[in-house]
Amino acid sequence: MLSRQFVRENPETVREALQNKGVDVDLDRILEVDEEWRELKSRGDDLRHERNEVSSRIGELKQAGDEAAAQEAIERSQELKAELQEVEERADELEAELEAALLELPQIPDESVPVGADESENVERRRELFDDLRELPATVTPHYDLGEDLGILDFDRAAKVSGGGFYFAMGDGARLEHALVQFMLDVHREQGYRDVFPPLPVASRSMEGTGQFPKFTEDAYRIEGSNEEPYDEDDLWLLPTAEVPVTNLHREEILLAEDLPLKYQAYSPNFRQEAGEHGTETRGIVRVHQFNKVEMVNFVRPEESAERFEGLLDEAEEVLRRLELPYRILEMCTGDLGFTQAKKYDIEVWAPADDMPEGPDRGGRWLEVSSVSNFEDFQARRADVKYREEHHESAEYLHTLNGSGLAVPRVVVAILEYYQNPDGTVTVPEALRPYMGGQERIEGHDPVGESALGTDD
Repeated sequence: MLSRQFVRENPETVREALQNKGVDVDLDRILEVDEEWRELKSRGDDLRHERNEVSSRIGELKQAGDEAAAQEAIERSQELKAELQEVEERADELEAELEAALLELPQIPDESVPVGADESENVERRRELFDDLRELPATVTPHYDLGEDLGILDFDRAAKVSGGGFYFAMGDGARLEHALVQFMLDVHREQGYRDVFPPLPVASRSMEGTGQFPKFTEDAYRIEGSNEEPYDEDDLWLLPTAEVPVTNLHREEILLAEDLPLKYQAYSPNFRQEAGEHGTETRGIVRVHQFNKVEMVNFVRPEESAERFEGLLDEAEEVLRRLELPYRILEMCTGDLGFTQAKKYDIEVWAPADDMPEGPDRGGRWLEVSSVSNFEDFQARRADVKYREEHHESAEYLHTLNGSGLAVPRVVVAILEYYQNPDGTVTVPEALRPYMGGQERIEGHDPVGESALGTDD
């Protein structure tokens, strides 16, 4: 979150950020509340000081035998106490309003972020691994059809078990997901990451700490109650990303500069109610309610965050380089930057089957597999994570960064479509073969039950 002092001293910068990020917040009201709160705090200090003076006089007057003056001082002390209580109660009300309003203010974009209204104005920075593409079938079968033909993806049974927006990965499909998770974790261990296996339920205060709440409650899976009901800080939700528990791992702690940078990685299943519109763009496992992901979270000193941000991007890209999957890097404009980010890159892998208007000229579509973000001190303020240069020095807020390394289902989509063969099989990327017992090809599985005979109806 933004500090009160920053908002107070830089209202036009905040106003510009609200406009560029398309966030509707009454900044004038926040400034009015802050001004009134500060006036009341000052008035409270004056009343407290006067009451202390009056109280000390009461004993002196009584000792001097001036009962009338002492009684007058007592009455004045009571008046000051009543007024002080009124001032403090009003100040507490304003502070609660101010704290809630500050949670609604978005992060200020970095000066280098391109200004734009929406995703159409994001900037493509580069494309990778397109110079030597493998030979594809004349017609590439979309992953959702190929997965069902091979018996490795099952959408109908998942809908029967859990409803729409879920899927079963079966046989080599499940094996491929497991292989990708272990492969990603191994790659990031080489890069100096420490493993974290986080709890799946997270408290509301943790969702607030990373900026998911209060803005995005409608997308989360609440464990008890309706999303439309007010939440308490201890209410539990299924995590939407491992960013939430790992960023809050050091909540309300003070780290030492010698601890930094801290680089954590966490595998988790992730749960999001938002599943987009129906149709080709979301058909299959591109946009689902539950998906596997490896997340990287960094805690760094402020002066190191810009360089670490570029390093984090490279660390996420390494997964695609080793899998030899073509991809591109997009820099988000202000209108598509997100509530919490100061700067963000998206890594989008190429899936060649479904042609989309915004896809590359060679056909297919782009699938976001990672968002690499620098939050600067925005999350650290919300979660109260600080560091000291030395034990005797004052603590300051550190910077947090994160990036997916990567979102597994969309990598599966890219593999099934880019590595498929004319005979309907899929070549296993060489980097994954050690994780699949040396298996070089996914050839599919026979159906089971009456459905195999075409008589299940």
